[in-house]
Amino acid sequence: MGRRRLDAELVRRGLAASRSQAREAVSAGRVTVAGITTTKAASLVADDAPVALSGPAPSFVSRGGDKLAAALDRFAVAPAGRDCLDAGASTGGFTDCLLQRGAARVIAVDVGYGQLSWSLRTDPRVTVMERTNVRDLTSSMLAYVPNLLVADLSFISLRLVLPVLAKLAGPAATFVVLVKPQFEAGRAHVGRGGVVRDPDVWRSALWGVFEAARSASLEPLNVMASPLPGPAGNVEFPLHLAAGSPPSPVDLDGAVGEGEALLR
Repeated sequence: MGRRRLDAELVRRGLAASRSQAREAVSAGRVTVAGITTTKAASLVADDAPVALSGPAPSFVSRGGDKLAAALDRFAVAPAGRDCLDAGASTGGFTDCLLQRGAARVIAVDVGYGQLSWSLRTDPRVTVMERTNVRDLTSSMLAYVPNLLVADLSFISLRLVLPVLAKLAGPAATFVVLVKPQFEAGRAHVGRGGVVRDPDVWRSALWGVFEAARSASLEPLNVMASPLPGPAGNVEFPLHLAAGSPPSPVDLDGAVGEGEALLR
């Protein structure tokens, strides 16, 4: 009788689309093994153990899709019919969201390997570019020119990435990128567990990304606090940018206020 990690077993049984989705279900207390709720994705379970998943099925292969969906709705960005690029695709939450909203094609780029959900990996609309650092991308490496670019990146500042993405994009392209202050602020401003709770640090991080965007001829149009926090509880900020757009006032204080409300 074989034994597997619970998250892997959920995927094997078709109860989750990806290990990431399985871990999220386990941590949310939605998984029972032999009738007992378990919150450890690394728990070993037997092949014949009764495993059940409760609650509504997730909308996307990872919760990243919910973050992007909220931003697309707020920013009134419609992916339908568009050629897209997903920087930092990982399991594919953003890619899944784009496709469900009618994107024509998506280039899914990630520095890792083997993380993208199988359902997306085998979708003919998806071009998979793994083991690829987004900073190394050039137009000649892409199958087509994207006009909607999204990004959910970790351990790298968007200030370093936006100039690259701007060069890859078509004229009048739209960008929705997730600003993570913990990767924009200096170490001195990041608290225990890698969490940034200081609204002034959020504001400074956002301004830094705004300036980098404008230097790359991308204009910030809107920003918000994501209703879903990062894995460690960090507040994250989806940012709407456009190439070739005239300057536009952005309610930075409003977004910071939304972030503060999430911590109350």
